[in-house]
Amino acid sequence: MAVSISQVSFEHHGTAFGIGEASPRISWKFAGDAGNWSQSGYSIEVTRLGETDVFDVDSSEQSVLVDWPTVALSSAESAVVRVRAYGGDSGIDTEWSEAVSVETGLLADDDWSGVQMIAANRSTEENAPHQPILLRKDFSLDTDVASARLYITAYGLYDAYLNGERVGDAVLAPGWQSYNHRLVYDTYDVTKLLQNGANAIGIQVGEGWYAGRIGFDTSRNIWGDTLGAFAQLVVTHSDGSQETVKTDLTWESSTGAITLSEIYDGEYYDSANDQPGWATADFTPPESATWIGVKELASPLGRLSAPDGPPIRRLETVELKEVITTPSGATVLDFGQNLVGWLRLNVSGPAGTAIKMIHVEVLENGEIATAPLRTAKQTDTLVLSGNGTQVWEPTFTYHGFRFVQVDNWPVEQTPLGKNSVLAIVFHSDMQRTGALETSDSLLNKLIQNIWWSLKGNFMSVPTDCPQRDERLGWTGDAHAFSPTANFLYDTAGFWRGWLKDVASEQVEYNNIVPVVVPNVPGVGAPFPTAVWGDVVVANAWNTYQTTGDLGALKAQYVGAKAWIDSGVPRAANGLWNHTYFQFGDWLDPKAPNDNPGDATTNSGLVADAYLVYVTNLVAQMATALGLDADVATYTSQVETLKKAYQAAWINGDGILANETQTGLALSLYFELFPSGQDVPAAQRLQSIIAENNYLVGTGFAGTHLLGLTLTKYDLTPDFYSMLMQTTVPSWLYQVVMNGTTTWERWDSLLPNGTVNPNMMTSFNHYAFGSVANWMFRTIGGLAPAEPGWKTIRVAPIPGGGLTSARAEYLSQYGMASTDWYTDDSGFNLKLVVPPNSKAEVALPGAGDQVLNVGSGTHGFKISGETEVIWETPDGQQKVIPLGS
Repeated sequence: MAVSISQVSFEHHGTAFGIGEASPRISWKFAGDAGNWSQSGYSIEVTRLGETDVFDVDSSEQSVLVDWPTVALSSAESAVVRVRAYGGDSGIDTEWSEAVSVETGLLADDDWSGVQMIAANRSTEENAPHQPILLRKDFSLDTDVASARLYITAYGLYDAYLNGERVGDAVLAPGWQSYNHRLVYDTYDVTKLLQNGANAIGIQVGEGWYAGRIGFDTSRNIWGDTLGAFAQLVVTHSDGSQETVKTDLTWESSTGAITLSEIYDGEYYDSANDQPGWATADFTPPESATWIGVKELASPLGRLSAPDGPPIRRLETVELKEVITTPSGATVLDFGQNLVGWLRLNVSGPAGTAIKMIHVEVLENGEIATAPLRTAKQTDTLVLSGNGTQVWEPTFTYHGFRFVQVDNWPVEQTPLGKNSVLAIVFHSDMQRTGALETSDSLLNKLIQNIWWSLKGNFMSVPTDCPQRDERLGWTGDAHAFSPTANFLYDTAGFWRGWLKDVASEQVEYNNIVPVVVPNVPGVGAPFPTAVWGDVVVANAWNTYQTTGDLGALKAQYVGAKAWIDSGVPRAANGLWNHTYFQFGDWLDPKAPNDNPGDATTNSGLVADAYLVYVTNLVAQMATALGLDADVATYTSQVETLKKAYQAAWINGDGILANETQTGLALSLYFELFPSGQDVPAAQRLQSIIAENNYLVGTGFAGTHLLGLTLTKYDLTPDFYSMLMQTTVPSWLYQVVMNGTTTWERWDSLLPNGTVNPNMMTSFNHYAFGSVANWMFRTIGGLAPAEPGWKTIRVAPIPGGGLTSARAEYLSQYGMASTDWYTDDSGFNLKLVVPPNSKAEVALPGAGDQVLNVGSGTHGFKISGETEVIWETPDGQQKVIPLGS
């Protein structure tokens, strides 16, 4: 048996390069099969500035977010870290981990001295799209380069080049933030891109979210109306001297082949306007090109921020599945998967050939369905150069699509097929952590669909959809889906950055949390609303459950507390003031098609139930943070609010004002019924579900909690019956209708194969995929028993005709997994618990019995109804009475 350190990380960064923390906390994951292994101590080796120090801690199990052991790093300082862990009495110690580098970015505004935000020295476009600009500068390096860093951001989106080579692999950088409050800058190691002698740097900037059309209306220039770049190249020579190349008024500007490139509408690329080599030192402009000077824009100093989450990157490709000729004679590409990204073309043809690509999610009557896009065009156009084969991708746009109608393809020169067209998938590059596979192919497809919808909508911010004229950071969707996302991916850095924007905008709007973050005018002035506004509490808490990060929780507690204290408008009884609009149980399947908020559950009931819930979460946050006075305050508020809720919504017989799936689920899960009235209410919920033929009756507010509620009251078989339905409204209806992502509406595609005619119809929305949280916990049997997964709750419950399931989760300690199956001999479970963690195991049929186990591989077998055979990591077998 052995234990090793499999991964060392800093804060919540996948790659700790250009980070904003001067004293980054260190975490390490384990691999190995040692049984009951706990860390007794550790050593951290830090090498910096040519000196190595080792810091020994003799007695500590902590291996997650361990304090930086030495003097804080300075701006742009790097260190190399190794870790070793000790196993105490087990006699099993790890070897030193692999050396991992950490490097800070620029930690103070003074580090940007002399850098200017520059733009093309011309009038900006008014009430129209902005053509991307080219910015360049020649410079010379006379001595050898030891290292070089490029620090860069933009008003808009940027691509940077050095000597004609693209810098880095991020796309749509620096991503989308609440730019008035936070503008991310990125750091790149560009040492290998420089040369002695003549060099050139080029930056292309597109409008992106910053100055593009964003929101339901035609709003442009929300954060600014002029595109600009802000960068400095810091070159360190072999003798230790440094020189910098900064964006300033010595740069030149022009435009190139990209005529337009918009988030919603796509890109128009005219090769005739290309300027080959524009970012190289020997560049000679074409006669048709005009290069002009630059001007200075307002500085972003005071708002600059190193990234918290990962950048957007190209992460996979999808091959063309089929070329279709539609009834109208159009040519349509089918990639077999609804995805988010763009196309890469490998094409040659006559000069001036304009290849047009219209991206859609579905076909209707054999033709591309563009109505769900509303005003978004999702159209790219490539005008060929005629100079041989062109390999082309868009630059400053993205699309949600499975199908692409292609017009004017040069078939004589380039056959249209897999060799000429490829779909590129990109999203925020988070580490994959969780997976679940069952014996049922439809459930497996549902899990895959949920995963694809997450990927398509975690695009720097958590968007609702990736295709129509919206793609906004809707807070209610993120609230409902966050536990599912937190299992599938390491989302800690992603949420940390976005929640900073939530908090900033909350402060700007008098503690009201906007319904979309970043806020956009097209949604209207920010207004308080439950579930959506509650994200400032729930997502902070859900992330803490996953990470155990008290430092992040402390920072986020400020906004959570402010929302409860003054963001929620109150009635005299302390509940919501019901004169305010509420989304309520949005998209309840029985709501009118054109009025998705008119749910069967009163929106006031939903709001009040959530208010009690999130107030209780704030009390729990205060407990975790050791804020005793706040614990007392909010615990008292919860009791007062419960009584008010009961007086407002529950009669003396324990009957809820809205006896609906959502009404009962919320009241039960949030423990709002008076003592003794909850079990009868759960039985009524069971009856309502059965009378509805086990079809879904919940919208955004209720769906993510319905399964958890039923399992809480030992009604798991009923939720399995719901989960396995294939008629609308159900989760598997979307699967049997050949969906490859989760949908916004339960019936985005009608049973007759036509698109739901409402103009709010997306085929890539993750909110209803929140059911996966129940699946991971109940089918897979994996959940945190305490914040951070130090102790794992293992409680698989077979049902729904399933005969097996396998789940895995890469916790902060290492890989945990379950693998169970049932056969004629009974129930069999293989459990892997990573080193330095433990598990509480609740087996099917064991009632309240919990087995506490340590790390290693465990086997459990239940034969009959009397005993459990437990095979321990050292190969011993123990027989334990079932339920004892």
